[in-house]
Amino acid sequence: MALSAPVSGSVSTAGTPQRSYAVALALVTSLFFMWGLSYGLLDVLNKHFQETLNVSHAKSGLLQAAYFGAYFLWALPASALMQRAGYKVGILLGLSMYAIGALLFVPATASGSYAMFLFALFVIASGLGCLETAANPYVTVLGPSQSSARRLNLSQSFNGLGQFFGPLIGGAFFFKGASDSVANAQAPVQAVYVGIAILVVIVAFAIWRTQLPDIREKNSDGSASAGTTVPLMQQRHFLFGVVTQFFYVAAQVGVGAFFINFMTDRSADTSSQHAAYLLSVAMIMFLVGRFIGTGLLTKIAAPKLLAAYGAINMVLVLVAIYSSHTVAVVAMIGVFFFMSIMFPTIFALGVTDLGANTKRGASFQIMAIVGGAIAPYVMGRISDLHGVGTAYLVPVVCFAIVCWYGLSGHRVVRKA
Repeated sequence: MALSAPVSGSVSTAGTPQRSYAVALALVTSLFFMWGLSYGLLDVLNKHFQETLNVSHAKSGLLQAAYFGAYFLWALPASALMQRAGYKVGILLGLSMYAIGALLFVPATASGSYAMFLFALFVIASGLGCLETAANPYVTVLGPSQSSARRLNLSQSFNGLGQFFGPLIGGAFFFKGASDSVANAQAPVQAVYVGIAILVVIVAFAIWRTQLPDIREKNSDGSASAGTTVPLMQQRHFLFGVVTQFFYVAAQVGVGAFFINFMTDRSADTSSQHAAYLLSVAMIMFLVGRFIGTGLLTKIAAPKLLAAYGAINMVLVLVAIYSSHTVAVVAMIGVFFFMSIMFPTIFALGVTDLGANTKRGASFQIMAIVGGAIAPYVMGRISDLHGVGTAYLVPVVCFAIVCWYGLSGHRVVRKA
């Protein structure tokens, strides 16, 4: 049985050609690839700046703090903007900020300032926060509600594709050997991000020129969607969903942020570049997991699959921490496969039956991404003091919470 992700009431498709939904879905799905690419590069930048700017593990975790902290700050404003102006405006604003942030890598490279790189990433992530707040709920309403969870998982699969190309590109360009200056060491980084800015502008132009369906979540009489009348903050499954999303993103970002450190620590023969390629393999497993998970959701109830994947990942991380290099590599790559469906599934479960509050509920889910801002710094501090292996106990706790949400926390409880 597949989960049907909720929408904000009934969505009328009368008079809207089915082709317009297909074109819109294709364009919006491309956005998932774009922010996946950005995130995939982030984990490689973490290790790159440790080597070229001589920052500690904890300080390198500030990259994720700046990046995912922006999501927290922008989710609610982006939601309010879309409530007034629609999804398309939110998407175009997000793409504009993404391009500006990528171009800020030019002055950051010239100055060789770590703080400037953090600011550039903050601007990029501010744009991505707008994109995610718009794209995730928009995909759920671009078609029948019965297939919304599968649609969201399919779109999220292209996020996994972007995350695969990120470390592949970073591994190829960022670890070129010693350079005679900080500017020269960062020149490949600058070139990559300028290229991304150009690609983002092309996508923004295509979306600007395309008439996206202006879907309104209203009843047939034009009033706001009925859904539930229970206030948002009194809905147990929604609140637990936000908390679980916080810990899931903390786990995902933490696992990725120190993946290269973990691999080089496990074997002296593993270079940073080789570890970056292993991260790309892990992202391929993440992508494969998304497609397989989308299929499994047609046969297995989403909460059960989520709980099983959470439990499996607890075991895999522990195996990776306490085993030899080869077993640790296989186990850690396996973690990415089983993380694959967690974000969209928690998202869909958390906004179940919210009615007219769906957009606002979705913005809180995006705010929960701030977990990715906190976990890498915490793991970095633990790593600096006790080793990178010990730091990976943090994701074990996070996956335990994901497992609990699938078993119990997702249930919608209605007060009499």
